Amino acid sequence: MDTEPLIVQGSEASYPVLIRAGALTDALPQFVREHGFSRIAIITNNTIAPLYGVRLVEQLPGSFLIAVPDGEQYKTLETMNTLYAELLAHGADRASLIIALGGGVIGDMAGFAAATYMRGIAFVQAPTSLLAMVDASIGGKVGVDLPQGKNLVGAFKDPLAVFADSVVLQTLPAIELRCGLAEVVKSALVGDPSLLDHLEQQGVQPIETIIQRAAAVKIKLVGQDRVEKGPRAFLNLGHTFGHALEQVSGYAWRHGEAVAVGLVAAAQLSERRGLCETGLARHIEMILAELGLPTSYSRIQPAALWEAMQHDKKWQNGTATFVLLRRIGEPVLVRDVTQRDALAILEGLQENK
Repeated sequence: MDTEPLIVQGSEASYPVLIRAGALTDALPQFVREHGFSRIAIITNNTIAPLYGVRLVEQLPGSFLIAVPDGEQYKTLETMNTLYAELLAHGADRASLIIALGGGVIGDMAGFAAATYMRGIAFVQAPTSLLAMVDASIGGKVGVDLPQGKNLVGAFKDPLAVFADSVVLQTLPAIELRCGLAEVVKSALVGDPSLLDHLEQQGVQPIETIIQRAAAVKIKLVGQDRVEKGPRAFLNLGHTFGHALEQVSGYAWRHGEAVAVGLVAAAQLSERRGLCETGLARHIEMILAELGLPTSYSRIQPAALWEAMQHDKKWQNGTATFVLLRRIGEPVLVRDVTQRDALAILEGLQENK
């Protein structure tokens, strides 16, 4: 199924998001050849390299492959040093291009390399996971984690283009597909209520339509607020809880699964504060469970999650800040959530208390 490219308004220019079968094998190589870069660095991980990286190198003269370990636990400044060293060793200069070939972790690190190597070089996003296609590859957020929290070092760096090839999802493990669906549900809750209806009534097909609609929600908010000073923050629905769960677990929790629990937590907190009708949280919980996503957690203390939340980038002057819901399609930023309310929600979601 071919779709027209979506257009993102970046800081200096707009860029296309192409979502279709074959985008990686035909549209991306053609785009790169037309621009005449000096060197092309394809940054990926050890899982994706043999599946798609090697073939892409063969298609692009002057390209080279940099593969790093797979996983959020490697999204660190130490790994960035490895990337910089490899770029230098292969002669990458300011006329070079970085292709981020992978999921959200690779997109974040490769984009951060592009933002900082030689004070900035061009890059392209080639997402290979559903999560990256609908969320992480769009909007220009790039960076790495610190031991204290996720994405605490980073920048805004727009890609020249995003090439989302639905064919690569055929090799995506089922659990990673489910993780991507958590971000799809988040997008629906934030800005496309009828997408939630589609998921309930028709499931996740056609996948290109699901990707297109979820991505469109983010593109609209990014267009209104590129550097997250206002409505773009709504895209963090479920992420304050979710990021804490990831960090405290040592990233044993995958991002999408943690966000799923975070979405339930945010909805329950919305109900507790009287922002939305009773029953919304249960509705969201049922949708996530039907998609095979978790809606509770165990073996982590709620107090540890609260402590981790205090490093969340949305918090200001120590004030707890959460994205909550008035109803599906109407998010709101709330800055006065108490520790008592947050812990009550976390304790309620804890299994085997």
